[in-house]
Amino acid sequence: MPSLYLSHGAPMLFEMTDWMTELHTWARSLPKPRAILIVSAHWESAPLSISSSEPTELVYDFGGFAPMYFQMRYDTPAATALAQQVARLMPDTEPVHEHRSRGLDHGAWVPLKIMYPDADIPVLQLSLPTHQPERLLDLGRRLRSLRESGVLVIGSGYMTHGLPYLDWSDPSNVPGWSSDFDLWAAEALARGDVDELSGFRDRAPGMPYAHPTVEHFTPLFVTLGASADPAAAPTTTIDGYAIGLAKRSFQAA
Repeated sequence: MPSLYLSHGAPMLFEMTDWMTELHTWARSLPKPRAILIVSAHWESAPLSISSSEPTELVYDFGGFAPMYFQMRYDTPAATALAQQVARLMPDTEPVHEHRSRGLDHGAWVPLKIMYPDADIPVLQLSLPTHQPERLLDLGRRLRSLRESGVLVIGSGYMTHGLPYLDWSDPSNVPGWSSDFDLWAAEALARGDVDELSGFRDRAPGMPYAHPTVEHFTPLFVTLGASADPAAAPTTTIDGYAIGLAKRSFQAA
């Protein structure tokens, strides 16, 4: 399996037919995963943690949306075997804690419900324990062997996420800080320039407007770390903008 970085949008992604089609088509182009391990921007937790390996309620970690979004389900099979695999890959100095009452948050279940609507694949969520690129690359490296056993490793964020700085009166407008950051990231990814990407706080144009907080960008480093060669150019699968934010997504071999 490749490793993926995807821009996950928000619950209203279910109203964006074009973007849904892109995600669904992407999933159909891949072999069906045996299981999915996903790191979402919406679970920042250290020490390193995993969601419940047994089916439990979703996390509806949003507000102001239509009631139907709070009634959506994504009831996937137990991920016990995957939880055991992940635990074995972590060093004794960083054991994994399982939160048995925590389900998938919207950074996980929203895109997966579109990509794999049958909900017949075990899914486990891994917390984002740091925002330091090198540590996240190392975490991805530990997860790399999962891909050989048919596990799809996903970093779920948003290529730009400057919500406070959007012009909500004109959703079609793409701010310069969003397009500038997206172009910079696309060029760095095409070069396989992990050092440039790691220095995004100081080097990327559009900062800090593109990422006033960085949790939607940093899952990218888990994806690159889990790839066979983080310095190899990944394949862009989705680009463009939604409500002014870059939805760039890619897969790494």
